[in-house]
Amino acid sequence: MKRIFTIALMAYSSAATFAQQRPHYTQYILNNYILNPAISGIENYTDLKVSARDQWVGLDGAPRTAYFTIQGPIGKRDYRTTPTSYSIPGDNPRGRAYWESYTAAEPHHGIGFMMINDRTGSLNRFTADVTYAYHIGLNPTTNLAGGFSAGISKISLDKSKTDFSGTGDPNDPAAGSASSGYLSKVKPDVGAGLWLYSRNYFVGLSAQQVVPQKLTFVDDAVANPTGRLIPHLFLTGGYRFLLNDDINAIPSLMVKYIRGSSKNDFQFETNLKLQYQDRLWIGASYRYQDGYAAMIGVNVSNTFNVGYAYDFTTTELNTVSRGTHEIVLGFLLGNKYSEACPRCNW
Repeated sequence: MKRIFTIALMAYSSAATFAQQRPHYTQYILNNYILNPAISGIENYTDLKVSARDQWVGLDGAPRTAYFTIQGPIGKRDYRTTPTSYSIPGDNPRGRAYWESYTAAEPHHGIGFMMINDRTGSLNRFTADVTYAYHIGLNPTTNLAGGFSAGISKISLDKSKTDFSGTGDPNDPAAGSASSGYLSKVKPDVGAGLWLYSRNYFVGLSAQQVVPQKLTFVDDAVANPTGRLIPHLFLTGGYRFLLNDDINAIPSLMVKYIRGSSKNDFQFETNLKLQYQDRLWIGASYRYQDGYAAMIGVNVSNTFNVGYAYDFTTTELNTVSRGTHEIVLGFLLGNKYSEACPRCNW
């Protein structure tokens, strides 16, 4: 549809409208690493995740996002020090005894890599970053990690999809005098973050697109030079409640600051995850002025997990959209201590 193409162009090329330039992630609780590089190496194994998100199904040109992430520790020692660290037949391996014996990890490093592809209408953004983090213990049960990411973003415009009139106008101010084909720009991508975590809570602060940059697809007299890539800030936090020895409840909150994304530049979303032992979980989410989501997931053995979310928008788009689908697949590589699900990255 013409409207969605126009919105996509405005998000990157308009002087008056910046909007959010990074994708939404309904199941951020399953992979906070996609937002915060400080999580690199937080677990005792290498964590690999792939995800696909099909937003506003039924709307031509709607956003489609896919990502691949992998991160793991360097020099991290086994934290299993008591018999309750191991699964006892018939007991919840994440029950009360487990968390009472929780100890912070010793200082160690973490590294990782992520690739994200996000397409909206005629615009496509491909990002590839490497990450590094260092984890230290603040007290016997609390860790602090700091990390950064660095890489590139390739932003491409399919000029053939921006000609709504059918005349092939060569003077489109968003694309200059080029009349067809793909126009691309490669920009540096830098991010940073902090992650405070313990046995019953986590708090994270991160920034993406740290360095503001101008964005134009062509360097000629008719191009609009005022499009910009702007910083995105994320504040996340969550707390673990033991409802009983079998069920954990983990409410979490994410607040985003993105200049020009809304009237007050802030967006927030909440998430509630209910987990039964290490086997399966259900959840719900609310995104401010956007809509609701339902989530479900399962852990298979000690090597694989899957999560699915369905978003329902409460905006005017619900008259033409059949909702949003998001799936996250996780693989626990080198999991020699047989963890069934994440211990620190909830």
